[in-house]
Amino acid sequence: MAHQGFFERQASARRNTGLLVLLFLTAVALITLAVCAVAYFTTRSESSHLPFLDWLVSKHGLYTALAIVGVIIAGSLFRWMDLSGGGQRVAKMVGARPVDPATQDLEERRLRNVVEEMAIASGISVPDLYVMDRETGINAFVAGYSPGEAVMVVTHGTLTNLSRDELQGVVAHEFSHILNGDMRLNVRLIAILAGILMIGQIGTYLAQASFMRRRRYSSRDSRGQAAFGLVGLALMAIGYIGVFFGRLIQSAVSRQREMLADASSVQFTRNPEGIAGALFKIGAKGGFLDTTTHASDMNHMCFGEAARMQLSSLLASHPPIEKRIEAIGPGLLPRLRSRFRNMQPDESVRDTSPSDGSGQATSPMPEAAAGFSAATGAAQGQPSKGEPTETEKDTRRFSDSVGTANRASEEYAQALLKQLPSSFRGLLYTRAGAIQFCYALLISGLSTANQKQHLALIHAESIFSPNPDLLEKLLTALDNLGPGIRLPALELAMPALRKLDPEERHTLIDACETLIKADKRVSLFELTILSFLRKHLAGDAQAVVPVRHKSYRSVQKHLLVLFSLLARTGTDQPDQQQALLEEAMASFHSGKSRLPLLDKISLTQLRDALWHLNRLSPLLKPGILDASCHCVLADGEVKPREYEMIRLIADQMDCPMPPLQT
Repeated sequence: MAHQGFFERQASARRNTGLLVLLFLTAVALITLAVCAVAYFTTRSESSHLPFLDWLVSKHGLYTALAIVGVIIAGSLFRWMDLSGGGQRVAKMVGARPVDPATQDLEERRLRNVVEEMAIASGISVPDLYVMDRETGINAFVAGYSPGEAVMVVTHGTLTNLSRDELQGVVAHEFSHILNGDMRLNVRLIAILAGILMIGQIGTYLAQASFMRRRRYSSRDSRGQAAFGLVGLALMAIGYIGVFFGRLIQSAVSRQREMLADASSVQFTRNPEGIAGALFKIGAKGGFLDTTTHASDMNHMCFGEAARMQLSSLLASHPPIEKRIEAIGPGLLPRLRSRFRNMQPDESVRDTSPSDGSGQATSPMPEAAAGFSAATGAAQGQPSKGEPTETEKDTRRFSDSVGTANRASEEYAQALLKQLPSSFRGLLYTRAGAIQFCYALLISGLSTANQKQHLALIHAESIFSPNPDLLEKLLTALDNLGPGIRLPALELAMPALRKLDPEERHTLIDACETLIKADKRVSLFELTILSFLRKHLAGDAQAVVPVRHKSYRSVQKHLLVLFSLLARTGTDQPDQQQALLEEAMASFHSGKSRLPLLDKISLTQLRDALWHLNRLSPLLKPGILDASCHCVLADGEVKPREYEMIRLIADQMDCPMPPLQT
């Protein structure tokens, strides 16, 4: 299970959607039969009655069944459309408050630092962060339809009761759900449960309405009101069938994935006691969501059980806490019991380490100050490559690193964030600073005169108008930090950019296009920036990308476009370019004819190629990434423009790519 790769997990998540539909249909069938039975016994009379099966296929029975199925499906579709806004809509549904990227709250800054380190290390856009202020229990969840548009929600109790190591364990657990493709399945499950529970809710309404009317009109039509109430009570009872099946579906979908996420958390942080300590504190303090009516709906999404229930051993969405801790590490549970024997959650468990001024808590333990507990030896201010794993040594299996975090990428993320001046990092957290940073990225390589000339072409108003003071600070930082900081810094700016409304996003993209077109040519870096902004700030960014191609045969021309560009990027020698193209296409092209190396590739062709390649089955994408990396590493090194090209391909194909080490 732990060895299953990113693409296998993505394919598995899609298959689980089919299982979810099957379980839903089973629940709908049983609920429909139960309601039909109530209708049958309520409406039959002595003069005309049929056996139940005959009544079921009669006009009245079929109409009743269709009505019930219609109500259930309508309930699910209504909630499905309500959740079309993705993770942000789910966060608002439970009353969570967005965390300002520039927050000065120490606990929120600590959370932001941990999340940013994990995001850079795993190649995922920094999620939007939310806090449930009134929840004192320890819990968290992620929601969304794709890794690039995920949100992470934590309770106030998670911020105040967990140490930094424990918070890292929880964050890594939630990042695993992002990488494993669980989020989309979890959001869909909320919609499915809404339909299943509709009948019980209708029964509750009918019973309450009948009771109120009988109190007000006790002497009139009492028999009719009593029958009305009995039907309501019967539907309430049937509703418990829906609740049972809803819990059963949650349990079937969630339990194994929680164990996988726990294992992945240990793999990411290499600190079993971090997540184990968080689980132990949930067992001691609880993680129930008591201030929202949606705790039951959200139970399968959360780090720990969010709702109290009967038959928890059968219907719980999560394995027992003790079992999860023992699975993380045999012998951990007794040590945790000894360590926290005299635990006082309000004080001693809380991380009160002083801040170092950058928003990152410090600790007497060197490991705890480093962002990832077992990270070692990153040189101050310089990314460290660490010891390469077997995957890193074999560049032909570059795709194995997709959707993971390893020692090299973790140390790189820590060192990179330490390099950033606090003033520069602070600007990335504001809307105005993030917008000006996009401009700075596109003009950083130009002379001062050309920079002013290009910026003069932007006629936008308000915060979209070029700001000379902010641009000077940002350009100076970019020059000092070097090209390796450009894409990670853009990732850090994304939470602020996602706060722009649709019209503002369109204005930003138009302004960036103006800067790119100013010199009448488009570099690979400019294409990367523009494609990234379009993908993550588009109105349909939350939309699920469907699978349209289940073989390479239907995308041959798009592969030729991509690998022709990469071959030209990988070497300047024409004969080597042709050989590199044929090597890259060897696994995708079965014909014996010589493949033509395309001379000119337009932006439209490249965009169209990446659009189609993203619609391949997940299990077909690794070969494309490996072949792309082969082209980039043809000369034994990764130049900045080559790295940016690989990042563009991975991002457009929804493949989280950690920093590329060579």
